[in-house]
Amino acid sequence: MDIPKYAKLENERRFLVRDPPDLSGDPGRLIEDLYLDAGRLRMRALTHPDGRCEFKFCKKYQSDDPASGPIVNIYLTAAEYDGLAVLPGRPLRKRRHRVAWGERGFGVDVFEGALAGLILCEAEAESAAAIKTLAFPPWAGREVTADSFFAGGNLSRVTADELKRRL
Repeated sequence: MDIPKYAKLENERRFLVRDPPDLSGDPGRLIEDLYLDAGRLRMRALTHPDGRCEFKFCKKYQSDDPASGPIVNIYLTAAEYDGLAVLPGRPLRKRRHRVAWGERGFGVDVFEGALAGLILCEAEAESAAAIKTLAFPPWAGREVTADSFFAGGNLSRVTADELKRRL
């Protein structure tokens, strides 16, 4: 696989969660994404439980392997983020919790707005081989890594009725 200059290889898998673990012990990070209408670009604002904010500009490249693909992140100042966030796009809002299981942590994304009721579990690994062999918790249900319906850019377009039919 060719990795574009300045990109890194992201290795991750995602699963639907029907019966989530207890999330009350972790307030999570608020993630507000804006998937721009132009191309495969995403703006991201992360608000940590302590109130600290991070801002990113991201591009995920197409890949033949749905679990591994090139990604580029640029960290922005609040002013840079605000300047770019006026571009046309589709918002997506979720809260990401860290849940320990076994010897590692997993991200549990609880979606809001039109996607309320959708919960995904995800994890990353250092290599494509490692992510393919990673054992997921028993509450992680059907794998959706290769299902483009559950990719963020697509989810930003999905209505509550479409999600209900799909689940």
